Amino acid sequence: MQFRMKKVFDTSQEKLRERPERGLLTATVQSRQVEGFESHISIRDFTIVADEPKNFGGNDKGPKPSEILLAALAACQEVTYRLYADAMEIPLNNVSVTVTGEADLRGFVNVDGIRAGLQRVTGTVTLDTPASSDDIARLREAVDAHCPVLDSLQTPITVDLDVTVTNSDQQAAE
Repeated sequence: MQFRMKKVFDTSQEKLRERPERGLLTATVQSRQVEGFESHISIRDFTIVADEPKNFGGNDKGPKPSEILLAALAACQEVTYRLYADAMEIPLNNVSVTVTGEADLRGFVNVDGIRAGLQRVTGTVTLDTPASSDDIARLREAVDAHCPVLDSLQTPITVDLDVTVTNSDQQAAE
């Protein structure tokens, strides 16, 4: 079962070289506020609940949005390590990731001009492998260059959010 994703990697590279347009992907996520800080997030056929901890006025029914972002990074690192280890024929028994994000709540509530978002992310990738240190260095270089979530967090991207206004109070009165 070792290197089980190598075929997927090689086949994907071949097909995308032949037809690059097949590589263009779009992901759509919808979120709806349910009550207080609780949101239900729809992703394909999945629903994730996001909420704030009770000490910040939430009901703690799910992770905070910033924790979901950190989870996306951790999971993407695991997937990318697995894919590239297999593609590069570097033995990898298991991979796990712990990620910590640091933020200053003052930014969220507009105190002292502090940034609202994460200010630092640190983590540890744990690889269970008999591979040499040279192979691990090559693998890490490949993962750092090709992990989509890591790239999205490290590189400025264009974000355009339109605002649509409805008035359910007015509709209910009519």
